[in-house]
Amino acid sequence: MLTLADPSLPAIPLADQAEPFVDLADYPDWAVDLSRSQISSRSPHFLKARRAVAERLRDAASRLPDSLHLYIKEAYRPLARQRRSYDEHLARLRGLKPELDEAALLREASLYVAPPAVAPHPTGAALDVTLIDAAGAELDMGCPFNADSEESGGACYTDSPGISEPARANRRILSQAMRDAGFVNYPSEWWHWSYGDRYWAAVSGAPAALYAAVDEKQLETI
Repeated sequence: MLTLADPSLPAIPLADQAEPFVDLADYPDWAVDLSRSQISSRSPHFLKARRAVAERLRDAASRLPDSLHLYIKEAYRPLARQRRSYDEHLARLRGLKPELDEAALLREASLYVAPPAVAPHPTGAALDVTLIDAAGAELDMGCPFNADSEESGGACYTDSPGISEPARANRRILSQAMRDAGFVNYPSEWWHWSYGDRYWAAVSGAPAALYAAVDEKQLETI
């Protein structure tokens, strides 16, 4: 699989479109997790995304069965938080897997936390999302949101064979809706989808990424 540690990604041109951010909490088309109990970011802007991302998310929401809804966990993430999470995860892996050389270690780290230089969340292009039913209960997706490969035994991979058939069916519903709306998935995280970042450009064949990382202070007026 193409990982976020691939050296080709930083070379992808960046259009850096000056597209505004919107607050996903303002839309009636999905639910949002205001608790932030499963994410590390404490940014007040964690539910903001580029306007085109929100438009595609509305498209994805409209493709779900009537009894199901998207449940947004996180969108924008400050670049400083991304760097901290990446460094912490890299240090943890060094302790867990001392047999890996540096290149293998960086690749392994990127399966769960994106290298800051190509991270989608700080650009407003990425979403962490799952499904809920009509009662607001999260569906069985095979492993908890944000569980890495070690914690989940590899079940975090979108196409993991080691999950139940109901969980696999739920992932198919989410994946079909998001892909049909123009998003791409990061294969080691079933919950992570993006549009407009460098990974999206590489997978979709777009000539350039649309969005650059945005400093958190720039979002304070939105």
